[in-house]
Formats: sequence, C-alpha cells, structure tokens
Amino acid sequence: MRTLSIIALISIMIMGSIIAEDQLVITGSTTVLPIAQACAEEYMDANEDADITIRGGGSGVGIAALIDKQCDIANASRKIKTKEIANAKTKGVKPVNHTVAWDAIAVIVNPVMEIDNLSLEQLKDIYSGKITNWKKVGGPNKQIVIISRDVSSGTFEVFNEIVLDGATVCQSALKVASNQAVSTTVKNTPYAIGYIGLGYLNKHVKAIDVNDVEASVENAQNETYPIIRALHMYTDGEPRGMAKLFLDYVMSSDGQEIVADMGYIPISKSE
Repeated sequence: MRTLSIIALISIMIMGSIIAEDQLVITGSTTVLPIAQACAEEYMDANEDADITIRGGGSGVGIAALIDKQCDIANASRKIKTKEIANAKTKGVKPVNHTVAWDAIAVIVNPVMEIDNLSLEQLKDIYSGKITNWKKVGGPNKQIVIISRDVSSGTFEVFNEIVLDGATVCQSALKVASNQAVSTTVKNTPYAIGYIGLGYLNKHVKAIDVNDVEASVENAQNETYPIIRALHMYTDGEPRGMAKLFLDYVMSSDGQEIVADMGYIPISKSE
C-alpha cells in the first residue's frame, strides 16, 4: 500500500509538472495586450493542451510581476528601467528583452475638433499646462481637457520622454489606466486630447498629425513620425519550455502577420 501511495504521489507530481509546462501567464502593457491575446488565441488553437492567461495593468505592473515571479512573460511598451533591473537582481531574476513589434503613439482628439495638426512643442505646452485653451493653437475658444495614461504605463513613460522632454504633466490632467480608457474618454469628451497606441485607433476618435506627419504604419517604419517606440516581452533569463515556444510563434512569420493585422509594425519590417 505504501509503495502504491508513493507511486500515486509521484504520478500526481509528474502530472502537475506537465500541467505547469502547458501553462503560461503573461502580464503587463495594454499596448502589447492585443498582440499577446491574438497570438495566444492562434497558439492555443494549434496546441490544444496549452493554457495561456493574459492580463493587462500596464508595463510597470507586468515588470513588477516578472520580478516577483508572478508571471512567465511581462509585456512592456517601454524599456525596463535600471532600478527595476537592480531590484530583479536582488530577487534572483534576470530580465531578458524580446522586441516583438514597433508602434507609433497617436495623438487623438474628439471628431468634432477641427484641429488637424500640432507640433511637438505645442503638445509639450498643452500637456505641461502652459497652453490651456484650444484657441491658442487654432481651435475653438474652449478649455482643453487633457487625458493622459497613469504612471504605471509604458506609453506614459515614452510620451513623457519624447513629448514633454523633462517637463511634468500638469496636475489637471485626467490619468486613466489603459489605451481603451483614453480612447473612450476622448470619444465622450468634445474638447479632450489624449494619446494611444496605433493599434487602438478607431472611427470614434480623430488622430491628428504631429509636426505635419500622419500617425501611420508607413510613417513609423520610415521614422518620419516623431513618437515611435519598440514593444517588448520580457522573460526571466532566456525563455524555456512553453515561454520559448510562444515567443518563437510571436516572432514567426505567422505571429508577425498578426502584429500587422493588429495595426502595429512587424519587427522584421522595422529593422
């Protein structure tokens, strides 16, 4: 009986390890989220034993989860910070970057707005609170409603770095937790301005040019659009098992076709 019990226990442990090998937890950036979700759906269709769980929360949330060993892959729309790498080291985690796509950050307004273009300098003045009325940039005599991402967002980090260039987002800005929340808020607010990943553009909001350049895949590829960034998936060390298989799929021609279908720029076309 004892021998049978030991065999049963070993069998359960083996089965548990097999199940674990077929499970993948991915957390982080809402910009990378559509890519991860679409790739996961296709991957699971082709691999019926695979079980992939995907959560948003922002780049900072994803990287923190990877450092705390709460996920297998962290999605991020910005590079990992030096302090995050240092924190990871103290916990025995070695973040390894996998660039999976490129993206443009589109500046959006409500469709009722007649503004079609803003310069980087004008955007900086708006988001820092120096310009508060649309009239100052050729629009109606209306207060500008500023919509921004929250501080856990990689999109927030990149936008701040490129657009604000060291300035601080004004305190009156409404900070929301996702690209979709920015899009919905701008759609429902006639004189709002916001910014979202290219893959979140839709007919309910209006993307304006920046420095007279349209936010498009083509202009991101040729780097004429000024607000572009890489999209990342981070693993603890070199990926193994299902994490490697999934990342290999994302980087395959099929995976990169999904990247393009989602409105982003395939990595192979940006190099």
